[in-house]
Amino acid sequence: MQTTFTDAQLRDPGIARSNEILRACVHCGFCTATCPTYQVLGDELDSPRGRIYLIKDMLENDRDPDAKTVKHIDRCLSCLACMTTCPSGVHYMHLVDHARDYIERRYRRPFGERALRWMLARILPYPTRFRLALLGAKVGRPFARLMPDARLRAMLEMAPRTIPPVSRNDDPQAFAPQGPRRKRVALMTGCAQRALNTDINDATIRLLTRLGCEVVVAEGAGCCGALTHHMGKTQESHATAARNIRAWTREIEGEGLDAIVINTSGCGTTVKDYGHMFRNEALAEEAARVSALARDVSELLIELQQEAPETEAPRPAREGIAGTDRQERHDPPPEGMVVAYHAACSLQHGQQIKTYPKALLKKAGFTVVEPADAHLCCGSAGTYNLMQPEISAKLKARKVRTLEAKKPDVIAAGNIGCMMQIGSATGVPVVHTVELLDWASGGPKPPALSPSHHEPAIPRLR
Repeated sequence: MQTTFTDAQLRDPGIARSNEILRACVHCGFCTATCPTYQVLGDELDSPRGRIYLIKDMLENDRDPDAKTVKHIDRCLSCLACMTTCPSGVHYMHLVDHARDYIERRYRRPFGERALRWMLARILPYPTRFRLALLGAKVGRPFARLMPDARLRAMLEMAPRTIPPVSRNDDPQAFAPQGPRRKRVALMTGCAQRALNTDINDATIRLLTRLGCEVVVAEGAGCCGALTHHMGKTQESHATAARNIRAWTREIEGEGLDAIVINTSGCGTTVKDYGHMFRNEALAEEAARVSALARDVSELLIELQQEAPETEAPRPAREGIAGTDRQERHDPPPEGMVVAYHAACSLQHGQQIKTYPKALLKKAGFTVVEPADAHLCCGSAGTYNLMQPEISAKLKARKVRTLEAKKPDVIAAGNIGCMMQIGSATGVPVVHTVELLDWASGGPKPPALSPSHHEPAIPRLR
């Protein structure tokens, strides 16, 4: 694509990067075939190619965004399926992120939209505030249908019926490995996940310590910044990300880290992009180091399998993960339990991790099935299901329909947003992939499958 940015414009690092991306686009339209919003709405401007034209026109002419441009950019899920499809390597993620930052700085939204976005930015990234909001939403849930605004109805309807108690495992501390230490890793405990589902971090800690990892929850680490980043609130997102970078750098320069493990793929995509986000800032070197160490939990588990000593005694096939050592026995999963694997967009498109979770589940003894059109988004996409509830609901209905068609015993995913979205529309239990792997290698049955189960304590170092 030909561009006509001036030399003065190109001195802005954001414009320079967007110019590189725009020039890589060849208008082929392959992206339209895998774009969920284009599939639902059928409007060229709600496809990546259409949005690229809108962004190019806005940036090149240095004009204030108009309502039409903002509407179509807001409708983008940032699912990044277009990046997987694109034969020219167009880095749409960086382009749309820059466009959202530009819109946030130069477009005045209607009051209702400003208030909603302000509220979400000041509640969701903070677990305690989010818990209080969930309690309020739980009270208001029976009255959701009376709300005049579809976004308010969506917020109330998405509130879980039960809110888990605070897990002290999310506090800064270190958990001892079982047996010789193979790796020292920092676990990103996240923000929304700590309010919505504490079972995921607990299962991750049990599984990794069983595999010989010392697991550290670093002092000062918290929200990855993705929620505000995708709203275009760059100053807020960078402030949040900077706290993580400093927290993990202290661990790196202290006792050292072999990896920063992330079990929410939406966060993982953002943390892996810290190097780009901070490329022109004082924390550039530290940010690049953090990004290089960031691993989705499935990546780390595969690494641990590959690095297992060759002399280690073989394990039963259903244990599946090399190096497990059971201290307390639990009933194992039923033989051949059918797991419908939902591939989160941030994992399969954002991080290009497609086979690891399925391979781990299969080796653990599960029968893994995938829904039709597995590349299409479930409609969660961070805060998308709250800000674009009508489109999100259509995508959710399609995703649940294709998952249930496989008649699974359980649905597994690697992202809390997807789990909440899908779980709100199906009676099939929805759990995190790591919960099933923990269960298969000696841990307790996932609480979502037996809500009354009480989990054992996890040994700590400090």
